[in-house]
Amino acid sequence: MRKVVSRDGTTIAYEKAGDGPPIVLLNGSFRDHTIFDALVPELAPHCTTYVYDRRGRGESGDSPEYAVAREIEDLEAVIQEAGGSAVVFAGSSGANLAIEAALAGAPITKLALHEPFYRVDGFPKPPWNVAKTLRVLMEEDRRQEAVEYFLGSFLGLTPDTVAQWRKGPIWAVNEANAHTLAYDLAICGDCSVPVDRLAGYTTQTLVLNSAGTSDWLRAAAQATAAALPNGRSLELPGSWHRIDMDVLGRTLAEFATA
Repeated sequence: MRKVVSRDGTTIAYEKAGDGPPIVLLNGSFRDHTIFDALVPELAPHCTTYVYDRRGRGESGDSPEYAVAREIEDLEAVIQEAGGSAVVFAGSSGANLAIEAALAGAPITKLALHEPFYRVDGFPKPPWNVAKTLRVLMEEDRRQEAVEYFLGSFLGLTPDTVAQWRKGPIWAVNEANAHTLAYDLAICGDCSVPVDRLAGYTTQTLVLNSAGTSDWLRAAAQATAAALPNGRSLELPGSWHRIDMDVLGRTLAEFATA
């Protein structure tokens, strides 16, 4: 992987592929750049893709003290590698991070978001002590329990669903990146849609959700789009928190190149 040094000296690893206008792909909880392995080939004929490992994951470095501002600087460093400005696509808690970066003035030409982790009225918010509980579990190196707690208490997955996830091929990655869940919780804050701040963001923004996702994720996506002066909401075929890859690739390519 290529490397770029973020403002605080942390090394951020990224990969570049394709040809056309630049688009930076930003992952959410648990994952590293490999979450986009199937999406990059869909985009590469139309865009120059930049995928990177967020700090604390994969081949990227980390810092002793975490701050959301440092992750914003990481994204800006990758955008600089892309030529100084770029379209950004981000999903899950990565969408929350992309929004914070956009509101902080990151050079984003267009913004595409997939189901940010907000809770609108009518849907319960995560437990008030979720961050503290996760911190205790990680201090005791109880990584599996930390992952299970995040999936259940924060994402609202049932015990049966979590048990099925434990049998899957990426569970080991979940546990390996469990320490970064605290980063995502810091990014999400109290999970409220920042309506007042979004009202001043005029960059063209596409907010996606899948047809088979949870009601709270659909509501969060639609509320985010509604709060943006130049936002558009679009529902695409897919399952829980996942859009069919060929449809997602085609949609993002059209958005990035229009």
